[in-house]
Amino acid sequence: MPKISNKGKQMPESPIRKLVPYSEIAKKKGHKVYHLNIGQPDIKTPEVAMNAVKNIDLTILEYSHSAGNESYRKKLSAYYTNQGIPVNIEDIIITTGGSEALMFAMGSTMDQGDEIIIPEPFYANYNGFSTASGITVVPVISTIETGFALPAVEDFEKLITAKTKAILICNPGNPTGYLYSKEEIMQLAALVKKHDLFLISDEVYREFTYDGDIHYSVMNVPGLEEHAIMIDSVSKRYSMCGARIGCIVSKNKEVMATAMKFAQARLSPPTIEQIASEAALDTPKSYFDEVISEYRERRDTLINELNKIEGVVVSKPKGAFYCIAQLPIDNADNFAQWLLESYDLNGETVMVAPAAGFYSTPGMGLNQVRIAYVLKKEDLISAVSILKAAIPVYNATQSK
Repeated sequence: MPKISNKGKQMPESPIRKLVPYSEIAKKKGHKVYHLNIGQPDIKTPEVAMNAVKNIDLTILEYSHSAGNESYRKKLSAYYTNQGIPVNIEDIIITTGGSEALMFAMGSTMDQGDEIIIPEPFYANYNGFSTASGITVVPVISTIETGFALPAVEDFEKLITAKTKAILICNPGNPTGYLYSKEEIMQLAALVKKHDLFLISDEVYREFTYDGDIHYSVMNVPGLEEHAIMIDSVSKRYSMCGARIGCIVSKNKEVMATAMKFAQARLSPPTIEQIASEAALDTPKSYFDEVISEYRERRDTLINELNKIEGVVVSKPKGAFYCIAQLPIDNADNFAQWLLESYDLNGETVMVAPAAGFYSTPGMGLNQVRIAYVLKKEDLISAVSILKAAIPVYNATQSK
């Protein structure tokens, strides 16, 4: 029988999706499952985007330009400029989601066996993208005690070798919700300039900041033009996860010319979704005001409820819509599966994402879970009350 590739064997499972079969079984039992495991907002997609799809007048679904529709890139350039991020149309390539943008960034800047330093815990698919690209992830650990703040620059420098090509951050962070300050971004900027590295910044949650904190982009750092690569997406900003439209942005002309070759190899990004994404740029400010207010209230509700559970440690996220909670349990993977397989409270249970899958350091995050506060406040309260009741029951089963 033909054999599967070693690369295929090494591809990690998604900690977010691997429990889906168990949730399906729970639902077949008639249980209601509160999905805290995945960042799928329940916020409505802007009407301007949906109407653009409904009103499409095309007779042929043609390829777009490999870099994406020119009209979309022009409008996107204007959007970024209005956000205080001055980029030109030639600095942007439209991609099939932020995922493809990350693959293009890695493929354009790193070779087989090269290393990329990433503060962990980090978005689990960074592991998958790196494995697919033949790149080695070198983690630098941030801790729940600091709220997952940027590790000390000295911690990064200890890890830099001749094979190190880039540092990758997510700002605001998935899965931690941490928002890097301007000072932290400037520290990283100085570091990559000193060691001649790329700084890749996944900024798909840029709009989701709370309590007056300001997002500072790597594209705003003077003198970092040749080092900075920004990754973006419409998925979260406009609650358009299914559109699969993102972009890679850089003022480094060699990076963009190389990324263009990858873009040409996959032909073009989706046509209809680009039309929707271009229209989404006309979303009124009032939409974001309401969404940010709603997420802030959800965050506060979730953190308040989690803090009522004895033994839980959780830091208050500054952005995005996730948090990492440390639970008084032995193993979050076992606990998450047990919740779906063996536990319900009045016919209801909860699905969480075990946090170990967001680390690449073995043994880290074993008693932590990532929670996405993408449900309405009443559902968050119900979900946490189930967790509170479930933890002592689970621990009792483990002590037998």
